[in-house]
Amino acid sequence: MADGSTGGAGRLRLHVKTYGCQMNVYDSERMAAALAPLGYESADAADDADVVLLNTCHIREKAAEKVYSEIGRLKALKAARPGMVIGVAGCVAQAEGAEMLDRAPAIDLVVGPQAYHRLPAMLARVARGERPVEADFPAEDKFDHLPEDARPRRAPAAFLTVQEGCDKFCAFCVVPYTRGAEVSRPVARILAEAEALVARGVREITLLGQNVNAYHGADGGRELGLAGLVRRLAAIDGLERIRYTTSHPNDMRDDLIAAHAEVAKLMPYLHLPVQAGSDRVLRAMNRKHTAEDYLRLVERIRAARPDIALSGDFIVGFPGETEADFQATLDLVGAVGYAHAYSFKYSPRPGTPAAARAQVPEAEKADRLARLQARLAASQAAFQAATVGRVLPVLVEKPGRMPGQVAGRSPYLQAVHFAGEPALIGSIVPVRIVEAGNNSLAGEVAL
Repeated sequence: MADGSTGGAGRLRLHVKTYGCQMNVYDSERMAAALAPLGYESADAADDADVVLLNTCHIREKAAEKVYSEIGRLKALKAARPGMVIGVAGCVAQAEGAEMLDRAPAIDLVVGPQAYHRLPAMLARVARGERPVEADFPAEDKFDHLPEDARPRRAPAAFLTVQEGCDKFCAFCVVPYTRGAEVSRPVARILAEAEALVARGVREITLLGQNVNAYHGADGGRELGLAGLVRRLAAIDGLERIRYTTSHPNDMRDDLIAAHAEVAKLMPYLHLPVQAGSDRVLRAMNRKHTAEDYLRLVERIRAARPDIALSGDFIVGFPGETEADFQATLDLVGAVGYAHAYSFKYSPRPGTPAAARAQVPEAEKADRLARLQARLAASQAAFQAATVGRVLPVLVEKPGRMPGQVAGRSPYLQAVHFAGEPALIGSIVPVRIVEAGNNSLAGEVAL
């Protein structure tokens, strides 16, 4: 049975497969928490599960097709396991809704990102032979209904969603259509969740939001911005590190910049997407900032925190992009000197303004992406190499790949591995960096 009624028949198993962003990772944990009171325990694989939930992402190219391909694989498993429930959650579920049931009869339920608190009732409806769809934007806040995730933490770092949705309506982006308008959680609830995480061994929290630096949560009779929230979180004993993602340049306020200088627990790493270096392309994207605006903002941030590591997002081949536009992006990359960045070829998202525009030929997109990624890789390699010889405090998160090794993160979000015992997990250890790779650093404990 998949309705949560164990009836003495043994435990129920839930497998959640997560696609995409960190917010989906957080949402997957909350879905599991919502079903835990019904007796569901985590299953590492779909083969062992009574309920399989695919928590989907609509940002990347062919996202929906990848989900339907996974459904096809699960269909055979379901045929051999009568009673198994397959659900689709996340942004693809929000975008396609009931159409998914028509296209893939193996799907039993469809639930959008704002309705996860309804999962227990939805499973009960599945048990009655229904195929429920909850892909609207309900009036009630899901966070008012989702229980705290009381499962033991597997790692000393955790995500915490503080804001959802976006009001920016960039021409390439589906987030306003799949996650809805900007909504910020009340300060008291965030602090309570953070304190509960710390009580369970979490040392570092990353605050999540589609546009996290637009956070404006209720705090009694007033509103508190992200800078104020960071300062309140920094007062929690046992919480040693705070991060946040993802930010929009237009919402990077003076008080948040000041927090990077003044709050020791706020890590010197900032993901600040720009998307392009051409003002013409930025206007077409509806970004509402220029390349010069972005560069001046970077100057202000670095004046406040000189050692900050900057990360960014880039889209190449946006409709109408010329070679000159692309060269402007390369110029911006050279001017900023990114520690890390994500870059993608533009791919149309159905329903967004840019999807209907004349598209750049695929070969040009591929060529530009290769050139951009080479430039970004060189910038990242330079940042990595500059840490060799330094002693960095590393939060140890897990065993390393090799026996006798542990791995963690530097303040700059770099992966670091070094010789150490598992007992170090959860500790912040001074580590001297002895070697820099493309994606990780090797070190030794600094005595």
